[in-house]
Amino acid sequence: MALLDSITAPSDLRALSKPQLEQLADEIREFLVRSVSRTGGHLGPNLGVVELTMAIHRIFDSPTDPIIFDTGHQSYVHKLLTGRRAGFEKLRQQGGLSGYPSREESEHDWVENSHASTSLSWAEGMAKAFQLRGVDRHVVAVIGDGALTGGMAWEALNNIAAEPDLPLVIIVNDNGRSYTPTIGGVANHLSALRTSRTYEQTLGIIKRGVSKAPLVGKPTYDMLHGIKTGIKDILAPQSMFSDLGLKYVGPIDGHDLASLELALHRARDFGGPVIVHCITQKGKGFRAAEENEEDQFHSVGKIDAVTGVPLATSVQATWTQAFAEEMVRIGADRDDVVAITAAMLHPTGLARFAAAYPDRTFDVGIAEQHAVASAAGMASAGLHPVIALYATFLNRAFDQLLMDVALHKLGVTIVLDRSGITGSDGASHNGMWDISLLGLVPGLRLAAPRDQERLVQALRAAIDVDDAPTVVRYSKERLPDPIPAVATKDGIDILLASRDPEVLVVGHGQFVGLALEVGHRLIEQGIGVRVVDPLWSLPINPGLVSLAGQHRLVVTVEDNVVVGGAGDQLAQALRAVDVQVPVMDFGIPDDFLPHASRNELLDSLGLSAQQISRTVIEKHAKLTGSTSSSEQELHA
Repeated sequence: MALLDSITAPSDLRALSKPQLEQLADEIREFLVRSVSRTGGHLGPNLGVVELTMAIHRIFDSPTDPIIFDTGHQSYVHKLLTGRRAGFEKLRQQGGLSGYPSREESEHDWVENSHASTSLSWAEGMAKAFQLRGVDRHVVAVIGDGALTGGMAWEALNNIAAEPDLPLVIIVNDNGRSYTPTIGGVANHLSALRTSRTYEQTLGIIKRGVSKAPLVGKPTYDMLHGIKTGIKDILAPQSMFSDLGLKYVGPIDGHDLASLELALHRARDFGGPVIVHCITQKGKGFRAAEENEEDQFHSVGKIDAVTGVPLATSVQATWTQAFAEEMVRIGADRDDVVAITAAMLHPTGLARFAAAYPDRTFDVGIAEQHAVASAAGMASAGLHPVIALYATFLNRAFDQLLMDVALHKLGVTIVLDRSGITGSDGASHNGMWDISLLGLVPGLRLAAPRDQERLVQALRAAIDVDDAPTVVRYSKERLPDPIPAVATKDGIDILLASRDPEVLVVGHGQFVGLALEVGHRLIEQGIGVRVVDPLWSLPINPGLVSLAGQHRLVVTVEDNVVVGGAGDQLAQALRAVDVQVPVMDFGIPDDFLPHASRNELLDSLGLSAQQISRTVIEKHAKLTGSTSSSEQELHA
């Protein structure tokens, strides 16, 4: 029987010999490659933390000692060591394991951490609470994969340094990367720590050489020792941590179990906060990942377990690819356009722009707040920044967008990839709040294009706005086929119109295709329909308000929460001008969604053409007093 099969709890690790631990590490890597290649997931980060996670669980007593992963995509090995091996068959699938820590899955998961740079704040608060309650526990925070480039981590460190007795161990998993190599001063500092032996070597030379000098040797060395802080500042990069008042241990080989355990044991017994700096290799043990220069298999779909080659290919372009191509063309036309990414150059499609215009591309690390505020500064000085983010991460920079960009009436464009339901990464990664949040920002314009042509038009229009923020949002899904308009009125594209339309169906973005399906189903039931795409979802076009007033019923379909969404705002606009037409807004409920495929989630939420049509037909029947269609007709 494989050793991994015998591991059901962290305590099982403590009885293993050194050869057995090495065998277990090999088995874990083999399991991860075999399993994740079938389901997709965060493979590279977890291959890099095998020995580190084993050492943590041998030294600390989980779940009594909470282990907080930042970000949680590094927790696969932790899941294996806490009895969840069987669940990997359905990793990130409906009813299976989450790709992040999950409190529903295990008592060993304290925090469902999936947005970066938050672990130190969580850990500081937990350690402080245990201390105040007189509970003897340690808290372990595992931070890395670029998370130290986030400002929130340094806010936490600033406070941790002021609490010298806090029972907190901070493990820096330093693989030099987030999605791609980390950048900036913090990354450069960690790089120096990885490579510098100058400090200890130089102090040794000084001590041996100066102390031997007759008569003056000892006093001279004592004087030099008295100014050791100055020497450290020059020769020892780790002085940054010690200057904060934090105990620093490392750098340590993150794949050497004996060294890791010794360092963690000392950190645990120190009696205050300690930083343990571990050097790991992302993708370790899987040659295809190690040699992948783009992201070392940070996150993969289904792949060949030997070669790493993707098993699923598609000739249909993605929204991200379409954005990437157009940005390069825009860059050629407008030398004032610059691009900003928050550690996601390749995932957001900005790598092509960076290759063409490296001096006009800025990767700020996992620092969305800084990205938006920095963009405000650029815009005020004559540039037009385009910031590409995943929609879920814009939540973190709302204040900067509101107060630094909108208040100052600055032309900054934000492009939101992965908007709407994304599915497999769970509640935290669905980009389903942006329309509701952005509807609060005065002057902001938001476009949700329905196809590539409309995406190009929206981007071009957005960068022409120099006195307000603009946003373009699109889905994770493949680009749909072109959806032509049959007419355009007041800036609104009419996509389908039957005789004597009673129902106006308004589609937004990726859901325009769904709106058209609903429209066709209603026409089949003898209901007059007009289907439109407003092109710009925010602010509500007065022409859309006027058009809505010409119908008996308005239906809106959007890939955003219904509370405060585009449909909700249209209803408010109608009430404001005393237009008494009912609005049925179909979208995502105001709740956190479980991980599942996008289609599974849409079906469970009633967001299919069949389910929406049935509800609309029943509402129409009540409004008109007509007899509703038979169940057979409704299911046609």
